[in-house]
Amino acid sequence: MKPFLLGSPVSVLDLSQVASGCRAARLPPSARARVARARRVLEGVIASGEPVYGVNTGFGQLASRRIPPEAIRTLQVNLVRSHACGVGAPLSPETARAIVFLRANELARGYSGCRPELVEFLVRLLSRGIVPVIPSRGSVGASGDLAPLAHAALVLLGEGRARVQTGGRWSAEMSAARALGLAGLQPMRLEAKEGLSLVNGTQAMQAVGALALFQARLVAAAADLAGAMSLEAIRGTPVAYEEALVRLKPHPGQMRVASRLRSLLEGSEIRESHRVGDVRVQDPYSFRCIPQVHGAVQESLEFAVAAVEREMRGVTDNPVVIGRRLVSGGNFHGQALSAAFDLAAIALTTLGNIAERRIAQLVSGGHGLPAFLADKPGLESGFMIAQVAAAALASENKVLAHPASIDTIPTSADQEDFVSMGMAAALKLETVLAHAAQIVAIELLAAARAVERRWPLRPGRGVQRGVERLRSEVPDGRGDAALSEALSKVKIMVLGGRFGPS
Repeated sequence: MKPFLLGSPVSVLDLSQVASGCRAARLPPSARARVARARRVLEGVIASGEPVYGVNTGFGQLASRRIPPEAIRTLQVNLVRSHACGVGAPLSPETARAIVFLRANELARGYSGCRPELVEFLVRLLSRGIVPVIPSRGSVGASGDLAPLAHAALVLLGEGRARVQTGGRWSAEMSAARALGLAGLQPMRLEAKEGLSLVNGTQAMQAVGALALFQARLVAAAADLAGAMSLEAIRGTPVAYEEALVRLKPHPGQMRVASRLRSLLEGSEIRESHRVGDVRVQDPYSFRCIPQVHGAVQESLEFAVAAVEREMRGVTDNPVVIGRRLVSGGNFHGQALSAAFDLAAIALTTLGNIAERRIAQLVSGGHGLPAFLADKPGLESGFMIAQVAAAALASENKVLAHPASIDTIPTSADQEDFVSMGMAAALKLETVLAHAAQIVAIELLAAARAVERRWPLRPGRGVQRGVERLRSEVPDGRGDAALSEALSKVKIMVLGGRFGPS
């Protein structure tokens, strides 16, 4: 795979590839030249004695305090150290790697005024498998993600904690100094503005949210398969998915989902077996309205993906070099991401809700299926508690779907008096995603068992491929068994894209 050229637009796929370690990043000569030009402008402004925020002044409420030239380097180190006060469980190494990559990519655009050497050092961290240990909590998404990015920046100083990847495995936490030493690197000495350039931006919320959205689209695709599989299981009708009907309300997502359902159900022997003589006129909403609900979910996710990809193309530092000037503004504010991630969390909550309702139908004892899909109902409980687990996750997601973007809390002595809570929205999305993936996994496992109980009649060819894919890793058994391990395996398959369009 070709290396990603820093300074280029980033997609969620690009980010996922770099974060997973299967794609490298490189600073091309053109980007290096841009960074160098902006640095010369910054140095000229400093030499003129003009006050520039964060370069020769204090930060936040202390922006009116002038810093003498001999203390400018100390100012940058103090900034990184003082802002590294995150708390909570650390972000995953892959997310930390994504943060380092995104920060390097923005700096490579040549608007921050840092030296090219700073960007090259970040590239070395990526290439040598060094990632910072970054606590997940502590950002309100105001001047970007100050605390998380400060923990990332500490590693460049040889301070803080880090992990190292060797042979595809992550080490235990160690001191950053030791991690750099193992890679043959010496800590950096920050120059004017460089501490600020490292911590001022939205890269933490970008990384968490974008990686979640990459997997969210895989979960949505798996939910389409689960819905089709469940329809076969209850011997439902695909009439509601007919193109002529769906086109009467032409939402793009609705039409895409209906088209995929028709493809998955094509060639169904189960459908043919009850085409004549079936007294049912309509199926429950959770089956009949799959295109309308899943389609709306997918459109919401695409909106969120577009928002975060725009942000990843942007410049979120402050101040920035524009022409021959340094301009101070508010591009570090994460409101656009906060709102987008909230919408995605609501969409995934909806997806989990409708999937849970289909699971409930499968285990209800109706539709000609045994109660709870048990071989011996009464003696065995079958999928009784699997549906309870889905209900628990769906209900927890409803709590988490409360938007973070409508909250704000003043910080920095009211200098930062309206904040985005973008990191909270991203972290919340991450949790909602995990729950939605597990609910869809429960539906897939339950629906597969129910479809198998219809044999020798075969489902649609697409559904049959889905059942075979699932059974290749999670065989079905007879009688009651602890389902947790199987549910976990199917969830991993869902998040890994194993049930996407084929």
